[in-house]
Amino acid sequence: MKIGIIVGSVRDGQAGASVGEWVLRHAQAKGGAEFELVSLKDFDLPVLSSATLPAMADKSYDSEQVQAWSRVIDDLDGYIFVTPEYSHGVPGGFKNAVDSLGSEWNGKVLGLVGYGAVGGVRAVEQWRLIMANFSQTVVRAAVDLSIFTDFADGAVIDSDPKVTALNGVLDEVIAAGA
Repeated sequence: MKIGIIVGSVRDGQAGASVGEWVLRHAQAKGGAEFELVSLKDFDLPVLSSATLPAMADKSYDSEQVQAWSRVIDDLDGYIFVTPEYSHGVPGGFKNAVDSLGSEWNGKVLGLVGYGAVGGVRAVEQWRLIMANFSQTVVRAAVDLSIFTDFADGAVIDSDPKVTALNGVLDEVIAAGA
């Protein structure tokens, strides 16, 4: 099983990169699957404007950036979204990236790690609703990281409660994807 840890921020100086590395480090130590860190920022995706609906595109897209994104996402068996919360919701660039694809997402498993002023909990809840459209199994366990209490010098603090929560996400994703 191959799980993509998708860092969903495209901002310069984002906290998401350190969160993704934290998730990857713990996931690899835990084992049970192959894990790959995927940064949305690396794809420079255009705003969805194609006349062809992504669900009807048969994985053939107008943009080479979207085509590259499609190949990476399609190759994964499941995902852990590392999602910031912006203005009480999901980040626009990440939502655009999800909307740019179709069947690549269908029927796979998803775990959620949120971060923000209140731990990204509203973005996490919104992702649960959004990804139901793709018949994904979204696991119940989630991680919420506060930018005020769970980071030091730009990195996630390895506290027992947060590591325990992450292990719960990993356990559920691996079990649901098996």
